[in-house]
Amino acid sequence: MRFISIDFETANEKRFSPCAVGIVVAENNKIIDEYYSLINPKTYFNPMNIRVHGIREDDVRDAPNFQDIWPTLNNFLSSNLAIAHNASFDMSVIRQTLDQFKLPYPTMDYLCTANISKKVWPDLYNHKLNTLADYHGITFEHHHALEDARVAAKVFFKALETYETNSIDEFLEKNSITKGRIFERGYYPPKVKRLKTSKKLYIK
Repeated sequence: MRFISIDFETANEKRFSPCAVGIVVAENNKIIDEYYSLINPKTYFNPMNIRVHGIREDDVRDAPNFQDIWPTLNNFLSSNLAIAHNASFDMSVIRQTLDQFKLPYPTMDYLCTANISKKVWPDLYNHKLNTLADYHGITFEHHHALEDARVAAKVFFKALETYETNSIDEFLEKNSITKGRIFERGYYPPKVKRLKTSKKLYIK
């Protein structure tokens, strides 16, 4: 069992303004590698975003641009399974930033730990990352990209443990969840399977 967990913070409301990224690589229920970088988004910082993650323009002045670190990110992402908490946000950051810089999409599968948590622990009053961390006794610094990526990975470990399996495919089958996928200029989101429905396919 191997997957990567990814989290972005953005400078403003635009999805193509990533200012930090955190990635962890997980294998056999252990985190075996980590990557973190500030990113210079070459755009303005919204005060509301600064209040969330604490990153300011001065902090990223000497940080690499997204294009500089994309080869590294691509190595983590391509042909791998990625997970993220509220994955629709992080996957749209990837797609829209690649669109902004006219870079090709990776081919990758992905899952959302927020949706997985709703399926596995339906009685929690919400399924925010900090709520799940508290529920599982995990301490972390919320809205730090690497810390959030770590917690998402640990939540996924807990979900697999709850179903007493180390097989992601077995877990997904038991929960009727399908993987989402990003591919060149298109994507479809992960879904809970329903009878006689088909995946919505989005092509740019």
